[in-house]
Amino acid sequence: METMAIPVALTIAGSDPSGGAGIQADLKTFHQRGVYGESVVTLVTVQNTVSVGAVEALPADLVAAQLDAVLEDIPPAAAKTGALGNAGIVRLIAERARHFGFPLVVDPVMVSKHGHPLMTGEARSAVGEFLLPRAFLVTPNLHEAGELAGMSVTGIGSMKEAAARIVALGAHAVLVKGGHLEGDAVDILYRDGRVREYRSPRIQTVHTHGTGCTYSACIAAELAKGQSLEDAVDVAKKFISLAIATNPGLGRGAGPVNHHARIPES
Repeated sequence: METMAIPVALTIAGSDPSGGAGIQADLKTFHQRGVYGESVVTLVTVQNTVSVGAVEALPADLVAAQLDAVLEDIPPAAAKTGALGNAGIVRLIAERARHFGFPLVVDPVMVSKHGHPLMTGEARSAVGEFLLPRAFLVTPNLHEAGELAGMSVTGIGSMKEAAARIVALGAHAVLVKGGHLEGDAVDILYRDGRVREYRSPRIQTVHTHGTGCTYSACIAAELAKGQSLEDAVDVAKKFISLAIATNPGLGRGAGPVNHHARIPES
């Protein structure tokens, strides 16, 4: 009996017990986009749609053991990172990524939806120094882009400037997400000195928990399927927009998006 070939994607991120963000959101997204998902857990959180009660990073050697086990048996066609927690884990992932034969999407998660830190200051510096040079794509929001680029990011012009600065740190490409701006939700993809804008109408809702995780996971899934970067971002933009628009309205706070969203296939 022949086995079915299926693309494989890997998430290296933290756990969200409420299921809206982190590895749970990533694996749901992988599955919905027709990709087999694997996960390496970096940290455990105590959180729901209302608050974050605790964040505990796993020992770096345990993270390394998980990653090595995956890579030696079911190597992925693309991977993404989420919350990494501390500098030791960041440096570990960056060192392993030197030998990756597949694209790495870095979602530089720094704080939770509720403002709770998910990365130490030392880890933020380590991302810029060690991890960005290993990234095929970096997907910061406005705050994260400002932290990485060392500037204030408040509009389309500064988004482009921040993206150029982040590429100068070694990243292959950068997608700066403008979801917190007024007006349309505009994201800027900067690659090889060229800029492409991805726009969607703004959706007025509080249910946006895990949007960054879901967006970057969808990009990784499409890359694992062999899509170009530009096409992968286009699919992911449509997916996250529909996922937000059709959110299930769960929880008493910032609820999750709809990971069952089905975009029309072109």
